[in-house]
Amino acid sequence: MSDVITIGSATMDVFVECDDAGIVSVCRKDKKSEFMSYPYGAKIEISDFASQVGGGGVNTATNFANLGLSTGVIFKVGDDIYSKGIFDFFSKRNVNLDYVIQDKNDSTGFSIILTSFEGDRTVLAHRGANAHIKESEIDFNAIKDAKLLYIAPLNGDSNKVLDDLVKFAKDNGTFVCFNAGTTGIKKGFNYLKGILESAQIVVMNKEEASMATGIQLRPDTKDEKFSNMLIHPDLKSMFNKLKVSDYQVIVITDGGDGAYAYDGKKYYYCPCFDGPVTSTLGSGDAFASTFCAALSKFDKNIEKSLVAASINAAGCVSQFGATAGLLTFDEIIKRMDEHPDFSCQIEAA
Repeated sequence: MSDVITIGSATMDVFVECDDAGIVSVCRKDKKSEFMSYPYGAKIEISDFASQVGGGGVNTATNFANLGLSTGVIFKVGDDIYSKGIFDFFSKRNVNLDYVIQDKNDSTGFSIILTSFEGDRTVLAHRGANAHIKESEIDFNAIKDAKLLYIAPLNGDSNKVLDDLVKFAKDNGTFVCFNAGTTGIKKGFNYLKGILESAQIVVMNKEEASMATGIQLRPDTKDEKFSNMLIHPDLKSMFNKLKVSDYQVIVITDGGDGAYAYDGKKYYYCPCFDGPVTSTLGSGDAFASTFCAALSKFDKNIEKSLVAASINAAGCVSQFGATAGLLTFDEIIKRMDEHPDFSCQIEAA
């Protein structure tokens, strides 16, 4: 029996840094977009290169185990050099791989991560076996015996197992954390609502929440200064639409601007914990999985759980790779004690 089973993707990630990479901003009246740019048609020297294991299933399983929870993981890989690298990675980590699916006729997921001088990144992703998880390949007994099922974003056809996954977990008393991905969100809110009804914790980033609800955050105008408010009124509208069950915590992350949460009674805002930023890859996985683990450790205290998640996410981004900077609970609590003024702001609903 595991404390947590996490299901999601597993990839071999290749990180590429290039001093010639630029960032181009394109502004419109109601939107600003940024693009990573390279000289067109040129041969460009790479300034740094590294390969690491990644993917939502890998990152969250690693974090849960690092936080001291007995952890099993479900992901799908091929039988190739990249799957060997993933298995080698887990040989040094206390994660149960009994539920991993391996298909000799498929390829392991592979990503090229282009890292900017600001620490952010653009990902070129080949989903491979990650997109082909079938219901018949999943060990449902492992989910039945777990306290928590953490669902990282599922890609392609793998998204088809979501309905049965969350329904099975709910019917068998397994707590569900749903980290929504764009594949499921694009199916529309009526589809998504059925998943949300079975999840006690839901995590999305701001862009995903906007896509899921169809609600756009209005920019400041001459008459209304939304940026001066703790919680943007359109963000509140997103929360109220996404919260469809009685006991349910909705978390919306906002990158370097922190994270928000709503439990039906209060809105919470937690800023980012200060620290160096080397690479943001994996920070969302670190935040969401730490929040889930901390809710259990801190007796469902949302404020403390957001603080713990922010501290661990800061540890994640401080080092190169998605899992190298992850902290243990003892290290997180030590930093909480060392920074008592780092806390959430709360507003009644």
